[in-house]
Amino acid sequence: MFKRMLLAYDGSENSKRALDVAVDLAKRYEAKLDVIEVVDTSVIIGAGVGPVPPDVIESLYAKARADIEYAKKVAEQGSIKAEGIILEGDPASAVLDYASKNGVDLIVTGSRGLSTIKRMLLGSVSSRIIHESKIPVLVVK
Repeated sequence: MFKRMLLAYDGSENSKRALDVAVDLAKRYEAKLDVIEVVDTSVIIGAGVGPVPPDVIESLYAKARADIEYAKKVAEQGSIKAEGIILEGDPASAVLDYASKNGVDLIVTGSRGLSTIKRMLLGSVSSRIIHESKIPVLVVK
């Protein structure tokens, strides 16, 4: 049924719960797990505070790398083959685009991640994924 699953991950408590569910499902279906974290630099750049220092952007990527390594370690402890991918852009769009281009059978995400003012105004990432996805989505509360 599910041979390739995508976990939208951001290191939040809800995404850690989603990681546990994704690992369990991947084990049951012998599926490959793609763990994706999307770096959304538009929030910082759009704040209008002038040029963003490169170390600020790098810190976002460093956090994403650490989050991905943690998730891969949890998956590997569960005997799951996991790949970590860091993307940049709007989180929901990036997740949906990756899923459609990579033959993903199921998207797993937490119900609320590390929100920003932008996401509070425009709606949650998980809500957009649910409404726009053409494949099944499992939202873990």
